[in-house]
Amino acid sequence: MTQTVKRAESLGAQIANVLRQRIVRGELSPGERITEEGLAEEFAVSRGPVRDALTQLSFEKLVSIRKPRGVFVVGLTRDDVDQLYSLRGALEHLALSRAVRVSDDQRWQAMADAVGRMRAAAEAGDHAAFVVADLDFHSQIYALADHPRLEGAWRQYLPTFTALLEVTINHDEDLSDSAADHRVLMDVMRTGSEDEASKVLTAHLDGARERMLSELHAQSS
Repeated sequence: MTQTVKRAESLGAQIANVLRQRIVRGELSPGERITEEGLAEEFAVSRGPVRDALTQLSFEKLVSIRKPRGVFVVGLTRDDVDQLYSLRGALEHLALSRAVRVSDDQRWQAMADAVGRMRAAAEAGDHAAFVVADLDFHSQIYALADHPRLEGAWRQYLPTFTALLEVTINHDEDLSDSAADHRVLMDVMRTGSEDEASKVLTAHLDGARERMLSELHAQSS
């Protein structure tokens, strides 16, 4: 079956997104060999975008490029999930420590808008829209931090965390609690102490990590 890609977007990024989802969902198994030729045929593209996609996934440690043998799926282990969320925790806590200093109400509006979109998506049962708003919310923490290199580090791993969230969020029929949790985090960042905000963020990320570990366990059962 040929996959359709949108020519107006980066072909390599689109292919990487599809493969990333397959790996995170367990549809591609660790050790499975994939080929540039096979992917180019599937997506109806030249090998250039396929190489771009595989290079990105190699950076994310989701595939291993072993010349001349080929490309092999690495997949996600419990240790991988622990590493990803410990890295995210370190990045996001640093961003939060700087974001809480921002007193300009206007600069918090984008985060408030993301909370509103999460609430609307929860009411509509629109999981895809919720994912976008959720990640926009967290991206705003980095934007408020005024630390371009820190924000750049988050952007590097954002595709991976997008795939993780897209997998785990589909287990939640009611997204209202998650929307409310984000509202609490925003409010405590604005009006509480840094220590209070840090504790809320820790609980939030620990919950996300546990949901992904449950998903991995289900895949292996």
